[in-house]
Amino acid sequence: MALYNFKRIQPVPPANDFLDIVLSKTQRKTPTVIHKNYKIGRIRQFYMRKVKFTQDSFEEKLKAMLEEFPKLDDIHPFYSDLMNVLYDKDHYKIALAQINTARHLISQVAKEYVRLLKFGDSLYRCKQLKKAALGRMATIMKRQKDSLAYLEQVRQHLARLPSIDPNTRTLLICGYPNVGKSSFMNKITRADVDVQPYAFTTKSLFVGHMDYKYLRWQVIDTPGILDHPLEEMNTIEMQSVTALAHLRSCILFFMDLSEQCGYSVKDQITLYQNIKPLFVNKPTFIVINKIDVTRPEDLPEDEQLMLKEIAEKDGVQIVQLSCHTDEGVIDVRNTACDKLLAARVDFKLRGNKINEVINKIHLAEPQARDDIPRTPFIPEQVKGRPLYDMKDPKRRKLERDLEAEGGGPGVFNVDLKKKYLLKNDEWKYDVIPEIMDGKNIVDFVDPDIAEKLDALEREEQKLEAEGYYDSVEEMVDSEEEETKRLAETIKEKKKLIIQAHRARKMMKNRPVMPRTVITKSVEEMEEQLGQLGLDTSAIRGRSLSRKRKRPETDNMDIDYPPSSPQASRSISVARSKSAVRDRSVAGLADTKQQKETEKQKKLFQRKSNLLAKVGESDRRIKVKKPKHLFSSKMTIGKKDWR
Repeated sequence: MALYNFKRIQPVPPANDFLDIVLSKTQRKTPTVIHKNYKIGRIRQFYMRKVKFTQDSFEEKLKAMLEEFPKLDDIHPFYSDLMNVLYDKDHYKIALAQINTARHLISQVAKEYVRLLKFGDSLYRCKQLKKAALGRMATIMKRQKDSLAYLEQVRQHLARLPSIDPNTRTLLICGYPNVGKSSFMNKITRADVDVQPYAFTTKSLFVGHMDYKYLRWQVIDTPGILDHPLEEMNTIEMQSVTALAHLRSCILFFMDLSEQCGYSVKDQITLYQNIKPLFVNKPTFIVINKIDVTRPEDLPEDEQLMLKEIAEKDGVQIVQLSCHTDEGVIDVRNTACDKLLAARVDFKLRGNKINEVINKIHLAEPQARDDIPRTPFIPEQVKGRPLYDMKDPKRRKLERDLEAEGGGPGVFNVDLKKKYLLKNDEWKYDVIPEIMDGKNIVDFVDPDIAEKLDALEREEQKLEAEGYYDSVEEMVDSEEEETKRLAETIKEKKKLIIQAHRARKMMKNRPVMPRTVITKSVEEMEEQLGQLGLDTSAIRGRSLSRKRKRPETDNMDIDYPPSSPQASRSISVARSKSAVRDRSVAGLADTKQQKETEKQKKLFQRKSNLLAKVGESDRRIKVKKPKHLFSSKMTIGKKDWR
């Protein structure tokens, strides 16, 4: 059934949603930042990539759609005609053809604009070409709005169709409305078809499954059929006709002789005669239902004759049942299944396949060499052996009995050598020689090995008596002590190495003070340098000179002669003080001007702050998402921004 599993077809989105899916994918999967100062080749490549990616996205979606929807010429005729009845074959093919045409048009548009983009001379020109390409693709898809909507409806209906295998063992139930078809199906299968006392309760095909003779069977309940021409039948009735025409099955034509269904027996027989051409080469049964109300013997003679005539002329078997009392339900099911199995086997034998197999089979028959009779030879001990009886205590023991005596399965080991036929029975359990390099290993075994082993043991006992092994043990003890001493030395060295490694590792992670923070006195430095044999008198003089402070002039208003050292001193002090002043307020007369300057500075910076810029030199362009990415978040208002 995997071939006809229509539930796997992916949903078909509407045209607008289709465009949003493809364009948002293009926005997410391709670069979004481009500047006019880029090289023209980079700009062209940027926009060509956009166009090609959009075309690939459309191609992928549309191709998947065309592959998933079934092709009416490739599927089973039953499904092909059923889809023609339900959806109109021509309309369905036109919708798929329009989708295929749209795919080719989009491909042509993409190729055309990629060719034009290769000659784009500016960022603006390339952007406009890309915009035109995507716009034409969107227009092509918008024109397929009706086809996409129709295919989505077809997909939803296909998903609700029952999974029918046209080639498996099938029982097909048909007849007038309200004659008990659905009740019979509920009795023999695990299906739960709605049963009501009015006509046309079943409006579509229902499928149930059952098991018989370790095989899986499918039972199809068809809608009721009325007796009128094929051209006047509605969609519900045409589903039944399609199933009867194309499914290889056993036909169960139900009849209600009590006429509680609202149709007379003659009308039901007439319907059978009209749809009989659909039953050709199919095992057929006329099922008399509701025998708890009316049996065939209770009918008038003319109606009984009509039933007998059908049975004799068409070779149709008439069976009886009652779904209300369960009388004959299982018998009818078993009879129909057996007849269908026989018909399927006969159909396979009548085909060409059996002839091809038979031609490959050759049955060999031996030819007699002479006229000498050669009767079968039966040993006398076999002829006189009594029949095996489980209850006879003197019966011969089988392997099963030996197994029970030997501990049962898993414990008992079968003796495979007891049936060996050898010249000497003692040879049965001899060790089988092992062969290595083409030679028997037994040939290289020393026959005097036992005597040599005894001689070695005697020599060993003699050495022990003489005390030879005592000196050997002392030597072994001294060697063991030396080995232990070396092992202890190695362990100590290993410990020292580990400790040194850990110390180095700790020194790496210790907090180290910078040299500028560590304070050293002049005395410590003199002492350390003196130990090295260096003269430290110059260091002492320099440290004393740095400790002396220059006298500062308290009153700067004293007039000194220009050439005097005091005048030059006062000028340098004034310059140093002026260098410390704040340059942002330099040249401002008072506090009021400072406040006004600060206010103007903030007003000027407001625009930059709104644009999230660091300063006047910040030229970054923020990437803005296109509006169609926000289309799903809009709840009110128009969406005609595209």
